Amino acid sequence: MATSHPVPPRTSDHAAWNRVLALHAQVERELTQALQSRHGLGLSEYRSLEHLDQSEDSELRMQDLAERVGLGQSSVTRLVGRLEAAGFAYKDLCPSDKRGVYAVITDEGRQRYQAARATYTEVLSSALNAFTADPDLGPTVQALRAPRS
Repeated sequence: MATSHPVPPRTSDHAAWNRVLALHAQVERELTQALQSRHGLGLSEYRSLEHLDQSEDSELRMQDLAERVGLGQSSVTRLVGRLEAAGFAYKDLCPSDKRGVYAVITDEGRQRYQAARATYTEVLSSALNAFTADPDLGPTVQALRAPRS
């Protein structure tokens, strides 16, 4: 009777994943610095404003926003609190379910997001362009930019 053994992870998969993580960390660092210095926004704040701006009614349930931004419930509550203090968003109760809380983007938040979006796009493209020359990260950038079939 043959016994099954766990398949060891492919070394190439591990190495590829590490390249993706390294690229992600470096690009995120550049985006964070640019958004903070030019617009006074953290990366999670920017992404929250982006999701709120693009949502159908300019609002999202707090748990949906947390999921989209990749934060836990308590972290997104603090984040929306910062956006609220800055005048970029506010919390609203769901009329049909008083326990449901929404984050809603304000006009000021929409304006800040629109201004920051150009910076985000510029810095993202610039960072990816710079990393195409890196012998370790260049092929990863090229793979990410390749057209989908």
